[in-house]
Amino acid sequence: MFERFTGDARGLVKEAVREAAELGSPEIDSLHLLAALARFPGGGAATLLSEFDVALDDVVASVAVIRRRGDLSEADAEALGNLGIDVDQVVERVEREHGRDALARRKPKKPGHIPFAAGSKRLLERCLEEVVMLRSKEIGGEHILLAMAAVPGPAADVLAEFDVTAERIRAALRRAA
Repeated sequence: MFERFTGDARGLVKEAVREAAELGSPEIDSLHLLAALARFPGGGAATLLSEFDVALDDVVASVAVIRRRGDLSEADAEALGNLGIDVDQVVERVEREHGRDALARRKPKKPGHIPFAAGSKRLLERCLEEVVMLRSKEIGGEHILLAMAAVPGPAADVLAEFDVTAERIRAALRRAA
């Protein structure tokens, strides 16, 4: 599948690997891919986000909030809130006891290969499905963005905060084709 990736998409995946390594993460998850996408200006995904009036810095900030919460998205926090659990209060208490970003910290990982998490693998598989449906020949950053919005998970939750949906992305890609 990677042979179909454009230089943009390859660069995005490499940045996600770097991001995961820098954070000491045991796997590359969808938030690593989303943060990489937001830090990779000029690619197809960043261009689409710009067309949707989404600032890349805002995406990075949303990912940082989720990491600070121990990877709980806004949707997760809202669901817990409906059960009477105030996630922000829990984070505050943990950080008071263990220091800022205590829930975001990872254990240092030995250097070497970092595998993709199951959800990220599914996301990359979805890229291929979307490319086939759109009759594109290559997988670009824009297709990775589309898959992020289409596959339920933390990255899709972040994109939904900015009203970036799979339907909107697909429509934009069809208009551009």
